Amino acid sequence: MSSHYPVLLNEVLNGLNVKENSVIVDLTLGRAGHSSALLLKARKGYLYGFDQDETAIRESKEILGRTFQNFTLFHQNFKDFDYSLRELGVEGADIILLDLGVSSPQFDVSERGFSYRFEGPLDMRMDRTNNNVTAAMIVNTYSEEDLKNIFYRYAEHRYSARIAREIVNARRSKPLETTTELVEIIKKALPSKELRKKGHPAKTIFQALRIEVNNELGVLEEVLRRAPYFLNEGGRLAVISFHSLEDRLVKNTFKKLSTLSETGMHPYALPVKGKEAPFSLVNRKVIVATAHEIENNPRASSAKLRIIERRRTK
Repeated sequence: MSSHYPVLLNEVLNGLNVKENSVIVDLTLGRAGHSSALLLKARKGYLYGFDQDETAIRESKEILGRTFQNFTLFHQNFKDFDYSLRELGVEGADIILLDLGVSSPQFDVSERGFSYRFEGPLDMRMDRTNNNVTAAMIVNTYSEEDLKNIFYRYAEHRYSARIAREIVNARRSKPLETTTELVEIIKKALPSKELRKKGHPAKTIFQALRIEVNNELGVLEEVLRRAPYFLNEGGRLAVISFHSLEDRLVKNTFKKLSTLSETGMHPYALPVKGKEAPFSLVNRKVIVATAHEIENNPRASSAKLRIIERRRTK
């Protein structure tokens, strides 16, 4: 079974105010690292876990089942989690968690195609049973302009145009099929000074393709619109992000939710009782990993945690 280390675990446990009977919704179950720790504190509560990776669901069921019985898992994208829960009669949660990182097993299994370090097919689908868009389809069929825009928007890469042009030139000879082929094309497109910089030259381009394949920002925007209002009063939503585009979206959304306009109305045009916004920031300053955690799990170095709470009206 694959191993996975949940990032910012202590910070999540401390920030989510877990009670013995908390109703917990883990929207990015992974290998149940966060969920297992949350259930240890919520022994009389209940966990609802979501993941679009069928392997993650299978392994999490085994992991959780060794210790707990109070959980239900869903093999689906978290975007429509509230519809699925309401079908079961669940109308609110005390804790909602989103860990937006790609799990270690997904990165480390070469056939998933997420990693620029291993040779594998250009796949990058989180859910291999339900999504026909792959990284191979994108690099082989998207126009040069569309590729450039994806790399600029999702990777903020200064050489987006050069990389897109090199991909289009390369695919004229043969379709691109593997991660290593794409890595070499990216390297070819970059000037030598860029290749000498710290970090892998293909990292952000692979990130951009993964975001496009799985519509990650669109799905995140949608769930951030609905998840806060699925919280019970006093409930908390925590989001762990790993790149600036995600964190900016979370930060701006949380700021709007916790701010009143000059007219005393919430920016989303919902009625507000009194003079307080319906949500409050639990941490005004973003939470990041400690040096100790980064030393033991380098992937935690880019993790950022933000938490918001739904105010009590009484």
